[in-house]
Amino acid sequence: MSATASLAARQIDTAALPVVDVSGLSSSDADSRRAVGDALRRACLDKGFFYCAGHGVPQGLIEAAFAETKAFFNQPVERKMAIEKSLSRCNRGYEVLGGQTLEAGAPPDRKEGFYIGVELPEDDPRVRAGRFNRGPNQWPDDLPGFRPTMVAYFAALQELGSRLMRGLALSLDLQEEHFAPYCRDPLATLRLLHYPPQRGDAETGEKGAGAHTDFGGLTILLQDAVGGLQVYDNDEGLWIHADPIPGTFVCNLGDLIQRWTNRRYRSNLHRVVNASGRERYSIPFFHVGNPDYEVRCIPTCLNEGDVPLYPPITVEEHLQAMYRKTYR
Repeated sequence: MSATASLAARQIDTAALPVVDVSGLSSSDADSRRAVGDALRRACLDKGFFYCAGHGVPQGLIEAAFAETKAFFNQPVERKMAIEKSLSRCNRGYEVLGGQTLEAGAPPDRKEGFYIGVELPEDDPRVRAGRFNRGPNQWPDDLPGFRPTMVAYFAALQELGSRLMRGLALSLDLQEEHFAPYCRDPLATLRLLHYPPQRGDAETGEKGAGAHTDFGGLTILLQDAVGGLQVYDNDEGLWIHADPIPGTFVCNLGDLIQRWTNRRYRSNLHRVVNASGRERYSIPFFHVGNPDYEVRCIPTCLNEGDVPLYPPITVEEHLQAMYRKTYR
């Protein structure tokens, strides 16, 4: 099989990935909230991917986030390198092209990125204690709109992520606030990503992002109109395109939810292949909760005779292990 053929995916009707209108989660009517939980259950039992509509994030803020993302990556290399990630003790700032390898055995990912996390000053006790991914962000000093836009977008996505976790609790027939302790004092991360076009002379297996599952709880992805996201269909044994739908985010479950639910809900493989010939930009928000929260199997996810497939682990321990796997 040629290198190009191995990166092919099937074009699908968008109905193959469900569109879930989550506006009901903001309703005062309990039945409306439960209806969203039911829709999320169906999506999570299928591929663990869905388009999130009715999210309430202002379109103007979305457009501003994209504009600032493009402005950052269009800067000269030396400006980006001035706030390169290795200069941060908490994995914040610019990540060079090829800085991460998500798929074991494949070439480095053909993308460059920028990491933003919860802003904490150097004198915060969590920072002074050297806690994982805790500390101040690095910000470009020549893009005046970048920081306020990203701070506002981060806050909007953090709220949406917490709202979706309430919906996931309902989908599992749990109390709506079941995941509230997990959502407090989070380790959430916003990543800005730029994918150059797939090279004609690419190494075998080279992709924008190698096949992987996401580390955390819930991923909320904003992608531009270029496309390139591919999701693995376990039932069919092939890759399918998850093309952008205006007005929606693409949401998927991460490894922590797979652990919680004893694989009842799956953290599904996905990858990025930018075969468009154009520059691709995307902004994933990784809704990851409290680092001290212990993730253990939810008892109601066990059928009679089942045993937990994963030992308990804290959010921080899990993330540290995942970072060691994907960064050289």
